[in-house]
Amino acid sequence: MIGRIVSALVGREIDRRDGSGGAKGAALGYLAAGALRRMGPLGLVLGGGYVAKKAYDRRKARKRI
Repeated sequence: MIGRIVSALVGREIDRRDGSGGAKGAALGYLAAGALRRMGPLGLVLGGGYVAKKAYDRRKARKRI
């Protein structure tokens, strides 16, 4: 269950970077989920780290303004 949440967040971050909403982020999130699951616990840590870094950068950028 945690893996699905992380993969959904990774898909959302990929979609935000792209700038357009829709199926592309969902599809890339689905593919990322498969890759993260095959990597096991390391994949979960890497995916969670990616999402945490993006959230940290976004928060830091909001505080600067």
